Amino acid sequence: MKLNRRFLLQAGPVLGVATAGRPYAARAEKSNAIKFGVLTDLSGPYSDLAGRGSVAGVQQAVQEFTDLGFRVEVISADHQNKPDIASNIAREWLDGDVDVIVDVPSSSAGLAVAGVAREKNKVFLASGPSIVDLTGSQCSPNTVHWTYDTYMLAKSTGSAMVRTGGDSWFFLVADYAFGHSQEAETSRVVLNAGGKVLGSGRFPFPGTTDFSSYLLRAQASGAKVIGLAAGGNDLVNLLKQAAEFGVTQGGKRIAALVMFITDVHSLGLEIAQGLTCSETFYWDLNTRTRAFTDRIKRNFSVQAPTMVHAGCYASVIHYLKAVRDMGVAAAKASGAAAVDRMKAMPTDDDCFGAGQIRVDGRKLHPAYLFEVKAPSESRGPWDYYKVLQSTPGEQVFRPLSEGGCALART
Repeated sequence: MKLNRRFLLQAGPVLGVATAGRPYAARAEKSNAIKFGVLTDLSGPYSDLAGRGSVAGVQQAVQEFTDLGFRVEVISADHQNKPDIASNIAREWLDGDVDVIVDVPSSSAGLAVAGVAREKNKVFLASGPSIVDLTGSQCSPNTVHWTYDTYMLAKSTGSAMVRTGGDSWFFLVADYAFGHSQEAETSRVVLNAGGKVLGSGRFPFPGTTDFSSYLLRAQASGAKVIGLAAGGNDLVNLLKQAAEFGVTQGGKRIAALVMFITDVHSLGLEIAQGLTCSETFYWDLNTRTRAFTDRIKRNFSVQAPTMVHAGCYASVIHYLKAVRDMGVAAAKASGAAAVDRMKAMPTDDDCFGAGQIRVDGRKLHPAYLFEVKAPSESRGPWDYYKVLQSTPGEQVFRPLSEGGCALART
C-alpha cells in the first residue's frame, strides 16, 4: 500500500542529511541512521490523548540525545484506528528504512502492528494500545508494551470501586479489542472480590455518538456501578450524556475504566469532579514530571502531556540508550536483539522514574489512582487530579506467571 497524502506523513527532526549526488555517502549515512515511525490517531477519537502529542514525545526524546554519533529521523502517519490500514503502513515502513514503530493507539491496530514488527524483525514500542494480549498470548520478542494495559486499569480502578461498596456492575463497552479486554479484566476483578456483573451493552466503534439507549439500559439494570469500557471521544460523550440523563441519581456510580487528563479537560471539572481513574503518569506528580512537561510545552506546545505522550517519550529514550550501548549496526540488524538489550538495562526517565522491562515485554512502573478535583480545589488549567493511592508496578500489572507468554517459558 502506498501512503496517501491524507495520512499526513510528516518529517520530524533530522540530524544530518545525506548530500544529493553522493549515492555512496547517502547509503553510508542510511546505515548509520535510526528511523522512527510514529503510527497514531491524528484525526479521530484518540487524537487528543495520542496524536500529535505522541509525535512530540518522540521528537522531544530525540532532541535530548545530542551526543549519539548517529542520525535519527522521525516520521508519522494516521492509522485511522483501523487494523488493516495500520498493518499496511507498518509493512511499507518496515520494508523501507523505518527501524522502530511507536505508539499505535487502538488495541486491534496495536496487535496488527506487533505481528508485522515480529515478521520483519523490527521494533514496536507500544504506548497507545492497552490490550494485555501484547504481553500474553500474542507476546513478541520485538515488542515493548510501555505505558498501561487493561489488567492494570482493572486492578487499580476496579478494585478501589469494589472496596468502597461498588459490588454490582453493568458495563458499557466499545465493541472492539480494547473494550472486550477491559470488560473481561474488570469483570474478573469484580467477581474475585465477591461482586456481581449484571450485564453489559456493546456499542459500535468508531462512530457512535448517541449513547442514550445504552445509558438507560445500564440505569435500569439495578447495578451500583456503571463501568465505561471506552476511551477518547466516546468516553467524553458517554459522561456528558450520563450527566444530562441524571444516570448517577439514586446512588449509582460511574467507573471511567480508562480516562486521560485530556478527557477531563474536554468534560470540564463541573462534570468530571469526583470521578476516579488510574494513570501511570501525571504532569504534576513530582519535580521530574514537571520538568518534562515544561520542556515539551516549550518545544512543541503540548500543554499537559498524557500518559501515552509520556510513554512515547520514555520508550524512545530507553531504546536510544540501548542503541548507544550496542551500536547502530547491531540494533538495525535485529529488532529482537535491540529489545533484548532494552530488557537487560534498568529504565529511568523523567516521566516514570526507575523501572524495568520484563521478559514478556511488559514495562513495570507504578500506577496511580486519581480523583478529579472539584472546581474550587483546582489552582488553574490542567490542575485536575489528586492522588488517592499509588501501587508498585510489580503489584498492579498482571503477574508474569498468569500471562501465558511463550517468552516466559524459554
